[in-house]
Order: sequence, then structure tokens, then C-alpha cells
Amino acid sequence: MKKMLLGVFLTFACIATNAVQANTPQLEVPPVLLTDLAVPITISEPGSQQLSLFIDGELVFEGFPNDGQTLVEIEQQKYGSSTIELRDSTAVLQQVEVPVIPAWASLLPPVIAITLAFLLRAVIPALFAGIIAGAWAVNGLTLQGGVKALFDSMAVYMLDALSDPGHAAIIIFTMTIGGMVGVVSRNGGMLGIVNRALTIAKTPRKGQAVIAFLGLTIFFDDYSNTLIVGNATRPMSDHLKISREKLAYLVDSTAAPVASIAIITTWVGFQVGLINESIAGIEGITQPAYTLFLHSIPYSFYPFLALLLVFTVVASKRDFGAMLKAERRARETGQVSRPHGKSTASREIDEMSEKEGVTCRAINGVVPIVTLVVTVIVGLYIDGEGDSLQDIVGSADSYRVLIWASFLSSLVAVILTLSQGLLSLEETVDAWVVGAKFMITGLIVLLMAWAIADVSNNLQTANFLISILGDGLSPYFLPTAVFLLAAVTGFATGSSWAVMGILMPLVIPLCWAVMQANGIADADHMHILYSCLACVLTGAVWSDHCSPISDTTVLSSLATGCNHMDHVTTQLPYASLSGVIALVVCTLPVGYGMPWWLMLGAGGALLGVTYWFVSKPVEVV
Repeated sequence: MKKMLLGVFLTFACIATNAVQANTPQLEVPPVLLTDLAVPITISEPGSQQLSLFIDGELVFEGFPNDGQTLVEIEQQKYGSSTIELRDSTAVLQQVEVPVIPAWASLLPPVIAITLAFLLRAVIPALFAGIIAGAWAVNGLTLQGGVKALFDSMAVYMLDALSDPGHAAIIIFTMTIGGMVGVVSRNGGMLGIVNRALTIAKTPRKGQAVIAFLGLTIFFDDYSNTLIVGNATRPMSDHLKISREKLAYLVDSTAAPVASIAIITTWVGFQVGLINESIAGIEGITQPAYTLFLHSIPYSFYPFLALLLVFTVVASKRDFGAMLKAERRARETGQVSRPHGKSTASREIDEMSEKEGVTCRAINGVVPIVTLVVTVIVGLYIDGEGDSLQDIVGSADSYRVLIWASFLSSLVAVILTLSQGLLSLEETVDAWVVGAKFMITGLIVLLMAWAIADVSNNLQTANFLISILGDGLSPYFLPTAVFLLAAVTGFATGSSWAVMGILMPLVIPLCWAVMQANGIADADHMHILYSCLACVLTGAVWSDHCSPISDTTVLSSLATGCNHMDHVTTQLPYASLSGVIALVVCTLPVGYGMPWWLMLGAGGALLGVTYWFVSKPVEVV
């Protein structure tokens, strides 16, 4: 009886304690403050009591706050540390000591990672150095903070990146696709596809055309596009002596550009959701979020020009810069990868070659890949909700659907292999494991890219870049400024989705406020808003193609078996050419009122002419 009463008492005590903890006011304070950068301090679960907020002993707020209310915006002038206290009428409820560092220190992680990546031509140590530098900055740039940063880099940032459900889904999806590719390669299915493709693609140019058109067909998701096209066409590309650098470029430059401008993709729900959230409460914007997105597509100049350049490169049989050297090396020597610059997974590629004596049937490769594509499309429809196809696809959990698709395609590959007696069960499992192992190095890089993005978020890198932009911009120049800001932020963080998530809620209110301040918030000037929406996206995609820490760039290197820094250095001049023309010839004049279709045509013509003059024939007769 006593034990039962004690149990009941403890149960009620726990409930009461949890209730008290749940109602305890909690400050939301960033892990670090930057000098001369205003940072909001918000509160959750404030209750109904009067609260006071003190910063370094000075009273800055007193009253009865609401849940989620911003109590004050801190703007510190000197670095060191600040003590923030939340009090009620009787006691200190919460005390936080926050490091204060120079604002420029928020740029340390991306600057160090990107610089070392180019200098060392090794992205893993460069990224790790950037993570440590960022963790050191978060810890106040002190000696003690430097020691702590060594451990935080793994125990905090790498762990958080790995434990994120979305990131874990991409890892599972990627490894499962790798396993499927390993099985269909070992059972001869991939070689069967190559043999069939070679009936069409008998020359390097035709082979590149096949790769580019496949990139257009898988438009619904950039990750799926990259992994499917890269893995499926790699054997054909090698047979035709197309360099891995060129293959990675074709795969990368037809993935995000297509997914970003197609009207039904996994990107659309994310973008429309951000737009809808950003326009909420803004008087004067009456168009639905999806309509605004559709109107912004014609102003997405970089994706259109990037795709145009891909087919110009294929049709011309010309290249320039490092890509020209890579293509000539592949044609003349048969070395599809730079000597000493092979993917670290090259051994696994050899292990994935077809089993000796096996009958190579294209159907054994086609069916699992088609299963993957169809399952993604059907899965997005089944998982999503809404009245229209756009709403259904946009609301679906794309990560969950990708896991479904990759698992089912692997299962189909295994069933086909075992049912035909092409491999034993043990050989099939070994082939799956080898295919999954092929993805490991790239996934490590991807994990580090996520971690450095998390560090940059804690350091408020994007907010600092926005503060540098300053006030007093002309509304007509605003789209150009947004493009540059998105590009710099994307180059620093390595994620186009992160750029959109950070900038979209800031850019739309800023653009509308600037338009209202200049008396042009009307139908005749809506092209400025449309262009700003597009520039958040296109600037991010452009930087994604240039940054060595970009997730899609890493995946492209991974799927094609290309050395990562070789891919970055060969793609960078091509992305830069399209990006500069998109910015100067298209975005800037359109902001001042020129028709989008006229400037897109002019940009495309200039791109073709410029490419012809800077490039040289790959095969010298």
C-alpha cells in the first residue's frame, strides 16, 4: 500500500514538475553575437507575469510579453561577451553569457573552406578546417574556445548534420541507389544499357547529347536527376572517351536548372511555401503565392542560359580552359580521369564491373531505373495533398518518397538478378554493398558541407552579408543586388535551398517596401518583384554550380566518379560565363524595364557568340 501511494505521489510530482518547466519562460538567444549587427532576442512560454530583461546589467525590457515576441534587438559595439538575464519580480529566471565577435569572423568558415579547397585540391580537409574555424568563432575566438572547437566540430556540428531527418533521408536514398547500381552493374544490366545506347551514341557528341537529354527528362528532382543520370551514363561515357569532368558538368548543369524552373517539381512546394509565408500580412500583394512563382519563371535567366550553354557545348564539339584539356586527354589517351586525380571510389567502380560470363541484358538495368523514376512520380502524388497537381506534388514529403523509390528499385534489381540466376544471393548482396560503398566518400563530403552550413547559420553569415548590402538601393537595381547577395550567400553556405530559406522571407518584404517608398508599388512595376523572386533562386543555383562545398556539386562528382575538385575547376568557367551574362545582359536591364524576352534572347545570342570565340575544337584534325 505504501509503495502504491509513493508511486502515485511521484507520478503527480513529475507531472507537476513538467508543467512548471513547460511554463517557464525561455529566451531564444543566438549562440554568438556579431559586432554592429542587430540580433533579435525572443521569448517563448512567457506566462502572464511581468518580466524584465537585462543586458550587461542594463534594463532593456520590462513588461508582459507574448509568446514568440521579440523583446529587444541587440547591437553590440565591442567584442568579448555579454551577459543576458531574464528576471521576474523575485528572482533571475535565466542567465546566458553569449560571446561577441567581430562581424567579419562570420565569414571565416566559408572563406577558409573554399580557399583551402582550391589550394589543396582536397575538399575533405578544407571543409573540416572550415568547420573548426566556425566552431572556434562560435566559441568566442578564445584559446579555450579553440580547444573546444576541435571537439564541437565532430560532437556537435557533424552529429547534428547526421541526425537531421532530411539529411539522413538523403544519405539512405543515396546509398540505396548506389546499392541498386552495384547490382545492375554486376549482373550486366548496365553494360546492356550501354550497348543499346551505343547504337545511338556512337560518337562523343552523340553520347553527350544523350546525357543532356536524359537530364531534361528527369525534371522533378535535382538529387534524383544527378544520381540516376550520372550512374546510368557513366559506363557509356567512359566507352566513348568522354572525360569524367565533362560528364559531371553535363549532369550537374541539367539537374538544378531544370528542377528550379519546371512547374511541377519537388522544389515548387518549398519555393511556394516560402513565398506564401513571406507575403503574409503585406498589404498590396493580392496574387497567390503560386501565381507569383509562375510569373517569376521568365526572369530565371541563369537556369535558361545554363541549359542553353550545355547544348551549345554538345553541338559545337568545342571546349575551353581546363575542360578542353580534360576532353583532349580523354580522346587522345583514353584516360577519362586526370592521372592521380581519380575518384577515391575508383576501386569500387572496378569491383562493380559485370561478372565474367554473365549475359548482359539491358532490361535488367532499365527496369530498376524506370521503377525508381515511376515510384518517385507516383509516390509524390500519393503522399501529397491538395486540389491541384501542383499542390499535391508541392506538399509531398519528397525525402520519404525518395527512400520508397530507391528501396523498391533495389528490390526489383535483386529479384531480376536472382530469378535469372545471374548471381548467387551472396554475390548479389556483395554487389549491393560495393555499390553502396561507392557513395561513402561523397557522402562524407556532403555531411561536412551540411555541417559547415550549420556553422554559418549559427554565425549569422547571411544576415551579415545582408547588412553589408546596406540601404538606399534603387528599386530598379534591387534584382541585381538580390542576385549577387544570393550568389555570395550560396557560395558561402553551399546550399541553394538554404539560400532560399534564408533570403526569401527577407527579400520579398524588402522589395515591396522599397517599391512603396519610391511610389512604384503598382501593376506596371511588378516585374521588379517577379525578378527579385527569381533572383533569390537563380543566384543560389549559380553559386551552387561554382561552390566546392555545394551539396549538388558533391553529388554530381559522386554519381559520375569524378574527382570533386576537378569537377569544380572545370565547371566554374562555364557557370561563370552563363552567370555573368545572365546578370549583366538580362537581370540588370530588365530591372530597369526592358522586356524579359528581349534580354533573354540577347543574352542567349551573346552567350553563343562568346563561347564560340573563347572555345577551341576538342578533336584537332
